[in-house]
Formats: sequence, structure tokens, C-alpha cells
Amino acid sequence: MNKRSVWTSAILALIATLGTGCHRPSTTTTAQRRPAYPQARKEAVVDTYHGTEVADPYRWLEDADSDETQTWVARQNDLTERFLARTGARERIKARLKSLTNYPRCSSPSKQGGRYFFWKNDGLQNQSVLYVQDTLDGEARVVVNPNVLSADGTVAVTTAALNWDGTKLAYGLSHSGSDEQEVRIREVNWGMDLDEVLQWCRFTTIAWHHDGGGFFYSRFPDPTTVSEEDRMNYNRLYWHRLGTPQSADVLIYERPDNKELSLAPVVTEDGRYLVLYLHHGTDPRNRVYYRPLKGDGPFVRLLDEADARYDFLGNQGPIFYFLTNSDAPKGRIIAIDTDRPAQAHWSTVIPESDGVIDYAAWVDNQLVLVCMHDVHHRLKVFHLDGQHVRDIDLPGLGTVGGLSGRQDDPEMFFSFTSFLYPSTSFRYDLRSNELRVIHQPEIDFDLAAYETRQVFCTSKDGTRIPMFITHRKGLTLDGSHPTLLYGYGGFNINIMPGFSTSTLAWLEAGGVYVQANMRGGSEYGESWHQAGMLENKQNVFDDFIAAAEWLIENNYTQPAKLAIRGGSNGGLLVAACMLQRPHLYGAVVCQVPVIDMLRYHKFTVGRYWVPEYGNAEASKQEFGYLYAYSPLHNVKAGVGYPPILITSADTDDRVVPLHAKKFAATLQEKAVGDNPILLRVETKAGHGGGKPVSKAIEEQADIYTFLFDVLGMQGRR
Repeated sequence: MNKRSVWTSAILALIATLGTGCHRPSTTTTAQRRPAYPQARKEAVVDTYHGTEVADPYRWLEDADSDETQTWVARQNDLTERFLARTGARERIKARLKSLTNYPRCSSPSKQGGRYFFWKNDGLQNQSVLYVQDTLDGEARVVVNPNVLSADGTVAVTTAALNWDGTKLAYGLSHSGSDEQEVRIREVNWGMDLDEVLQWCRFTTIAWHHDGGGFFYSRFPDPTTVSEEDRMNYNRLYWHRLGTPQSADVLIYERPDNKELSLAPVVTEDGRYLVLYLHHGTDPRNRVYYRPLKGDGPFVRLLDEADARYDFLGNQGPIFYFLTNSDAPKGRIIAIDTDRPAQAHWSTVIPESDGVIDYAAWVDNQLVLVCMHDVHHRLKVFHLDGQHVRDIDLPGLGTVGGLSGRQDDPEMFFSFTSFLYPSTSFRYDLRSNELRVIHQPEIDFDLAAYETRQVFCTSKDGTRIPMFITHRKGLTLDGSHPTLLYGYGGFNINIMPGFSTSTLAWLEAGGVYVQANMRGGSEYGESWHQAGMLENKQNVFDDFIAAAEWLIENNYTQPAKLAIRGGSNGGLLVAACMLQRPHLYGAVVCQVPVIDMLRYHKFTVGRYWVPEYGNAEASKQEFGYLYAYSPLHNVKAGVGYPPILITSADTDDRVVPLHAKKFAATLQEKAVGDNPILLRVETKAGHGGGKPVSKAIEEQADIYTFLFDVLGMQGRR
């Protein structure tokens, strides 16, 4: 039972000076000429930050609903469509992606009330379907099928919580990729929903009472009761009793004195306590309160300093166990006696070691630790007294996910995946030490013909940076191979090995796929995260640039054949790196990016990211390093930038599309040369979560059509 921030994005620090030389031309199959870009009006908008005047001529593009903005976006989409359609390769690429994606795949099961629940996609279903079975080999029955909720697959289940006996499901639905959720309650045995629908939910956590009569959940205020700027503030904890309208929900806890805190409840497995997490934005440092589940007394502020990350694992009566990085950047397990909660009385159960404890679970009265060693997982079992029991053998170098189990049950489930290993679910018995495959997908692809290796490059300041390289066996290192370099680098998020059928299409076409692990993530613990946030953000760009240079120096590729790709905070990454070193890349794919680092916090949930990036208005120092690398403010006139495809979505309410629009307009105005600068704005789609499979295939086909064209690749015929 652990609780972590699920999403985050980050960037900050001093940006390197941009050269003004023209970008070398990309190798292409079709003669290039400068596209005729849609005209973008410029306004005389100037803001002053701590004495520095900053122009924002495309401020009008922030108004997504204006006729002018919508006309401009439509023309941009038309330009991109015409560019992608000209080679005739897109339908062939799309057909191959569709073929590769068309295989059955399942999540690892979760046991609740003696039954087993899992998500399955038959292959090309837009959304995965939730099933239940009485035994692991028994007949599977549908619990929720999101595909019947919309004709185009744009309604998705984005949160789901079963009650303790597995008879009821509270689930959140999101429309068109929005982070907004409406929560419904389903009777599992009947397959019918109750009448009530809960609104104003976003990133909602649901915690059922053991009696099954209701649950605790977090939500925001009715938007008509607060100002527009406070619609993402004043998160509150409520109690909902089944069979009653939302208007009857009971307010359990709020913090009007600190309106930016977000709340997330947990009910302990023994039914004795309600545990409450409090987060400030995406800052991994959190607070933990609790109170007895019976009664309505005040919460005890057990951990209230927000000095570290604390993940509640379980309890033995008043003894609470946590995974924390307090005084242990790579993580340790501690026990706190709530009758003697002072830090002087804390007990270290499992001390910090060389590997990072990524997450942990309490199963069969033992502690199961998922540890990271050089960005791949190891699975370890310990007694509650900290004694090491055993390591669980994994199929190879990869990632453990979906780990679940109960404190008094020896059954544990998890999935394992890697670049060339499709996600496979396992059952492990902690008493018999038996590991069993539950579901292993079959892929129509010769995975044995390819290989993955991990290498390390050296960043500008001497830091060792890991990266994974996947390619066809027997690759000749002659610098000729189209190479796609992916990165993220932020928000304490580790980027682990994972399987993707779209990556297979890239490999099949003769490409090399590379995943770099820069600072800013959690790959080597909290110190690694802090070395890539706030004023240290430039380290992330330097790490990524070092990875690109290593690939060229070691003859995998050359600048004209090297593409870089990233999304969200990773979109910021590739945009900043392109602007700092435009000669280093042959193509850029910049997806749902954070671009305007001076104003990002003003829109939707952007203020959540201030602990990671900083706030240009609040601090002169923070303005200084944000302004130094902010992509919107570092596009230089007269520079030949590499071909770039910028993507966004009209209903992205996490990283709003104004970032992509203003960036495209600025690049199209200032860049010289014939390399295309393209903008693709998806409709009825958000930041990426819950995206229908059909839309994901279409988007990936467009990205590969762009890359194959500008890098001179033929693709599979």
C-alpha cells in the first residue's frame, strides 16, 4: 500500500549560448523548400520581470476559443497534413503499426475479496476492459468496458478502486483526454451503476470503508463557488455514502490556510485508521496525517514538515511502516510507533544501500522491495524485522510493475517488461517460493533478431549518465544508422526499460532506439532528482546533449541521422536542447511540451510544477535561470533549426496547447532555411492518458512519416 505522485514535469538552470551557424541539411527523399507558413499576427505585449522587459508577441494564441486562434490552428494542421501526405508512406506505416499493436495483452491481476481482477485489451480495442474471475484459470467476466461509452473510444477509465470484498467498484471516467473525472459506482456482480455521479474530481484518490457502505475521496470545489484562478486549489477530503447524492457528502478535512495542498486518503488493511497524504503540487516531499477510522476526531499530524517522501506501507496496530528518503536519498524502510512519534524513537527496519528502493509492498507479513540498480529493477523480500529472505529471480534486465498483494495473503502479482520483452504478468507465492506466468503475450515479430545493451556516457561536469541502446543484432558501427534518442529528465520520475510496438516498427525500419536517463529523475535517488531541478536544470540538457554526442562519437549515427524525442517535460527537454545545439540533430519530435517557462504556472495545473521549476514572478533568481533556458524566449533569429514536429491536443488541460502554438509561431517567424517546422494539434485528445488506441496509432504513424521523410528512411515495405 504505497502512495506516490503519479505525474510530474521539470526544468531549470543556465542555458548554454546558442550558435548562429546554419543547420546542416537533412538527408531527404524529396526536395525541400521552405513551407508557406500561416501568417501569425504579432502584438506589442511586454511584461516586466524584476526590471527586465520580456516581449510576448503571440499572447493572443493563449485564447484557444477565439476565432483567430482556431483559424490559425486549422491552417497549421492543414500544412502538416499536406506535408505528411506527400510521400504516400503514411498509410503503409499506419498499417504496420496497426498490425504490430494487434495482440492480446493483460495487466497483472489484483486480488480482492477472493476474486481476481485484471485489465485486458484484445488488440485494437480503443480502451482496455476490466474483467473479474473467481480463480486464475476460471472464466473471465466483464466488469467495465469503456469502449461502449463512446463511439470513438475517447471516454477512458482513469481511476478505479474496488471495495474490500470486491463487490463494488468506484471508477473515474475522463472524456477526450481531460484530467477531469466523474466518479461512478458499479455493483460488480450485477454490472450496473448506482444512480449517483461525483463531479469536480481530478487526480482523485478513493479509499473504501471496510463495511462497504461508502468511501473517502478527494475533490475540488464546485467551480461556480470559487474564482477561476482557484479552480485547481482548495482540494478537500469528503465522505460519500452509497445511495446518496453528492450534495449529501460530508466534508472530512480541508486546509483553507494552505489552499495549494492536495489530499489523498488511505484506509489501513486492519480497518483501524484513515491515513491522509498531503502534497504540494508535484513536490515528492509530503505530509502524513492519520486518525482512527471510528469516530470523527481530529487528524493527528504524524509527519508535518514536508521534509522528505513518506510512503505508507502498512501497520501492526499503532506501529506504522514507511518507505522514506528522510536521511536516505536512496530510500530506507522505517517504523514509527504512533504512541511515541518523535523522530528520536523512529526505528530503521531496512537501511539505505547502494540500490534505490523504488517502491515497496507489505505482503504475507513480509516486505517486498522493488529496487533499482543502474535503471533496472531487482525484487527483494525481507522479514518485518529487516532480515533479508531472498531475491526473486526476474527474466532479465527490465521493469517490475503492477505489484499487488495483501498483508495476510501469500499470493503476490506483478508484471515484468523490457525493450524486447512484452509485458508479462506473474504470480508469486511467498511461502512456497513458486513463480508462475499468468499471461505472456505472443507478438508477430522476431524479437530474437534484436538486442539491448546499456552503456554510460559522461556529461559536461563529469557525471556518469546511463542509456539503453536497442538495435538489430550484428549492427555495423559506421555512423549510418537513423537513431531515435528519447529522454525525460524531471519530476523525480524514473524512465525504465519498457516494451512498445511502435519501437518495433522503428527497429524494423533499420533504426536504432536509445533511451537516456538524465538527472532530474529518480534513477539514482533524491540526490539525482535535485541535481536536475530548479537552478540545476541545465544539467539535464547537458546530460542529453552528452548522450547525443556519445552516439555520434561511437559511430552509431551522425547529426543528420539523429532524431530526438520527448513529451511534456521531455518536450521541454528536446526543445531546449535543439535551441542550444541546433547543429547536433537531424530531426526533433516535441510532444505536448512545456515551453513558456515564465507563464506556465498561470494555466490549469501548471502551478503544481512550481516546486520543480520555480516561479519567474516570485523570485528574481528563479526568473534568471528560467529565462535563460525557456524555449519560447531563446529562439534566435537567423538560425537554421532542424526539422521539427510539435504536437499538442485541443483538450490537454495539463500542459495546455498554448505552449506548442506559441513555440511554433516563434520558430516559423525566426528560423531560416528550408527545414519544416510543423504543428499538429489533435482533436478530442488530452495530455496522453486514456488516449484511444486508434488515435495513438494515427499519431505514431504521423510521427514516423515525418521522421522517415526528413531522415531519408524508407521503412518496411
